[in-house]
Amino acid sequence: MSRVFGTGVFQAHRAQAVRDGKSRPELLRRHALATNAHIAMAVSALGLPFALYDLLHGAMLGFVLCIIGLTVGVLTLALHQRGQFERAAAGQAYAMLLVGFLLAVADPAIVDFGLATALMAPVHASLLARTPVKKRVWVGLVVVVGFAALASLQVLAWPAGLSDRQGLLAGVAFATSLIVVAHSANRINSGFEVYEKSQINAYRHLIEHVQDAVMRFAADGTLLFASRSSETLLGCHRYELSGGGLVERIHVLDRPAYMTAFSEANQDGQTRRVEIRMRRDDREQPSVAPQFVWVEASLSPVFDNSGTDGRNEVVALFRDITERHDHENEMKMARKAAEEASSAKSRFLATIGHELRTPLNAIVGFSEMMTSGVVGELSAQHKEYATLIHGSGKHLIDVVQMLLDMSRLEAGKFDLQTESLAPDSLIEPCLRMVDGLAREKHVRLASEIGGTLPQVMGDERALRQVLINLLSNAVKFSHEHSVVTVSMRRQGRFLNLSVTDLGIGMGEEAVKRIGEPFFQANDGLSRRYEGTGLGLSIVKGLVDLHDGQLHVISAPGQGTTVTVLLPINGPAIKVEETASITPLHRDPGPQQTPQWHEDGKRRAL
Repeated sequence: MSRVFGTGVFQAHRAQAVRDGKSRPELLRRHALATNAHIAMAVSALGLPFALYDLLHGAMLGFVLCIIGLTVGVLTLALHQRGQFERAAAGQAYAMLLVGFLLAVADPAIVDFGLATALMAPVHASLLARTPVKKRVWVGLVVVVGFAALASLQVLAWPAGLSDRQGLLAGVAFATSLIVVAHSANRINSGFEVYEKSQINAYRHLIEHVQDAVMRFAADGTLLFASRSSETLLGCHRYELSGGGLVERIHVLDRPAYMTAFSEANQDGQTRRVEIRMRRDDREQPSVAPQFVWVEASLSPVFDNSGTDGRNEVVALFRDITERHDHENEMKMARKAAEEASSAKSRFLATIGHELRTPLNAIVGFSEMMTSGVVGELSAQHKEYATLIHGSGKHLIDVVQMLLDMSRLEAGKFDLQTESLAPDSLIEPCLRMVDGLAREKHVRLASEIGGTLPQVMGDERALRQVLINLLSNAVKFSHEHSVVTVSMRRQGRFLNLSVTDLGIGMGEEAVKRIGEPFFQANDGLSRRYEGTGLGLSIVKGLVDLHDGQLHVISAPGQGTTVTVLLPINGPAIKVEETASITPLHRDPGPQQTPQWHEDGKRRAL
């Protein structure tokens, strides 16, 4: 019996379908095709003796139908075993159309079993076949109806004789097609039921074991479902969250935000996310005071048109974000501490700078008076001492001035006084200021100006300081009898200012750190060059204030090229630096009373 109803074939193809990754409805569809083939073969085989008897008496319709049944059964079963399931389904549907066509032509009545059998073909195709086959079967049904109409008008007639059992034969054919369609529908329906049940079980298993707590609320706000994770999150049993148990666990200060978000998801159909504090109990030690944890609640509406009051069910996901919140608080505190330390450092540098500059100015002034002979002639040795004091004092004043400039840049209190200026007019004064240092090291200074340069918007004093710092660095790190070149040319909407030396150069790691305060490439106790490491930091800060760019190209032993790109039109205008415009005439518009207070009150209720 198992071979008759296709159980053996089903088991064989079930294993193949599982290997191919097919779902259970597909397995049952294939099983239905095999079973239908066996039903057609069984009915045809049972009716074949009676059909042969009628054939001997001149009625061949029954014999033709039995041959069609046997042929279609064998062919579709062979196609099924070869894995050609679509062709098998199409063959069975076409066979129903053919049987219905023959019965409709044999019976002149317009409504008979033949037409009913043909009507089963589209139903069979819709259950087991794909779209192209369905369309062709519907076209075939139209053709069968047309021929049935011609037969009822006596235009067409069955050429051979008819048996007295023609009505019984047509009824058996219709009953067979009806059994085939009913069996196919039952198998497909049971397959989808099992599939849906398995999907529900899979989703339930996923929800029960997901890390986040999942809850489902009815349209009226009643808690319908709470996952197992909610017990871990809140430290209580799930049934304790029903009623007002969930809201009671929310911190009283966070309840309005949660209720508003829930109302927007429930009534307005909007997805909302809110961070709240919720009470977590300790089930192992009930006497221990509960603690509040930070929870991120994601509320999503479930749209269902069956609702009459416009409310939606809500699915909520609750995630423990306490660690993330603590980390954010630590980051905020660390950032605040760093900002306070930086501010304290800037204030300290500014205070020390002002306190040092006053006595240093006196030292420099009096030492200059002593070397110039204003207070009388000094001996050669005393004059040498005074010269050393004067030089050291000026060096300290320069260091203090750089500290003050750096502190103002870091505090954002360095104000630019922008004006239109000729950029080439900056080169000669700056070259003269570093000429003395260059002569000491026997370094030649050269300048290259590319054609006619446009006027540039910028702070002349700041740009002079940028160029002086770059030239001083280039001369300081150059070898004796080398050349330092300053070039200036236009580059699109920028002014290209470059200073090139043939000195010691820097490595790739040192180039990446250019602009860091107090950084020097030749650092350590054995360094050969003096300096505080603030020169390029000040340059970078001043260039940034001009909305410019600083680029450095260097290699050890091959020199360094520092390029500054300054926008020709100057730094961008900031809104806070722009005066507000007051309109002379203003048309009073209609004032609408805000309604959000009442709406918020309604949502909270």
